[in-house]
Amino acid sequence: MSEMREFKLPDVGEGLTEAEIITWRVAVGDVVAINDILVEIETAKSLVELPSPYAGEVRSLLVSEGDTVQVGTPIIAIGGESPSEVFGRVETAGAIVGGADSSHAAAAPVAEAPERQAMLVGYGPRTDAPVRRRRTFDAPARVASVDVEKVPEPVGRPLAKPPVRKLAKDLGIDLRHVPSTGDVVTRAEVQAFAGARDEQPASAAPVAASVDGDETRIPIKGVRKFTAEAMVRSAFTAPHVTEWVTLDVSRTMELVATLKKNRAFDGLKVSPTLIVAKAICLAMRGTPELNARWDDEAQEIVVKSSVNLGIAAATERGLVVPNIVGADAMSLVELATAIGELTATARAGRTQPAQMAGGTFSLTNIGVFGIDAGTPILNPGESGILALGSIERRPWVDEHDQVVPRWVTTLALSFDHRVVDGEQGSRFLAEVASILREPGLVLAY
Repeated sequence: MSEMREFKLPDVGEGLTEAEIITWRVAVGDVVAINDILVEIETAKSLVELPSPYAGEVRSLLVSEGDTVQVGTPIIAIGGESPSEVFGRVETAGAIVGGADSSHAAAAPVAEAPERQAMLVGYGPRTDAPVRRRRTFDAPARVASVDVEKVPEPVGRPLAKPPVRKLAKDLGIDLRHVPSTGDVVTRAEVQAFAGARDEQPASAAPVAASVDGDETRIPIKGVRKFTAEAMVRSAFTAPHVTEWVTLDVSRTMELVATLKKNRAFDGLKVSPTLIVAKAICLAMRGTPELNARWDDEAQEIVVKSSVNLGIAAATERGLVVPNIVGADAMSLVELATAIGELTATARAGRTQPAQMAGGTFSLTNIGVFGIDAGTPILNPGESGILALGSIERRPWVDEHDQVVPRWVTTLALSFDHRVVDGEQGSRFLAEVASILREPGLVLAY
């Protein structure tokens, strides 16, 4: 006799208390194995896929898509029959496994082991499960110039370097579906596949809005709700100070153009943001106070030994600031790779809560929107954030008192005045500016 087991919404990290049900990946009657993805939820920070802790048949979906539920609420009921009982009733390749007369039952084909899925802590390793009901999915219509309207049935495990495999995993891409011109799937091919996929209409329904007369009301929840709460908490907790510097970054732009032609950066996005990120890491060596936080409970200033650099990313679901752990120890190529993976994951809506925890300093590029400068608000728990304004051709008086056209930008540094003195903040900003004026230094580290 089967046992009914309910899966309760878990705390997926950071002490979150609720989440919205975005998309069910299973339906009543489906047979699932341990660690098969059941549902996609949106927490206050990101989209998260929840794997199944049980094997069995889906008996009931206890909450609907669009519902916001509290942690600990039952969301799905799964019949807990033994694998032989459950999968004995599943048709595979035209044969019924485990019929009443086993002597006449067709032999079950050997199922290809599905690629391992990310799982929540405590669920244990994935066990070899019997064949589950095949589920269909909508494939992207195209990738670059490669026609993938009909995605071939996955065969085998494609070759790819570990960083490329990680990028595909973060983007929710099965490498077996990525068209490749060689024996090894490259980063550029994964990024092209992701770009083509992201051009398709979003599968998740937009936030429901209500119209009342001449007003449209949009519910505040998910990432936007978390961002609003965090910004209010930061603005009214930490005493912000903002300093500005306008500078000539023509040589930084020349360096960017040179690096784009360098073979070491093939497949990577090289932009002024990369050079600014490296400048931040270098300047932090002389002013570690910018890489610290205020511990109010312990009444201590906690200085971190490594730079976990947050990169602000605007997404359809709101602003997220995932961070690059140990950015200061990375080469320029490694930093470019990390920034590319981070931003691609954020735009795909796959940034996980853990990727937004533990940041020590943040960088936001408002220049991409054509904005000259601004006063950025600190990410909670950090003591500094740098805003990069638009980089434009402007008349500039050079060292010979000649007016010449140069690439010019403005940097704005906000810092927590409890942790950082004006002298320290000014020294840090001046050092970043100095590196951007003469960026050859970044290649020496």
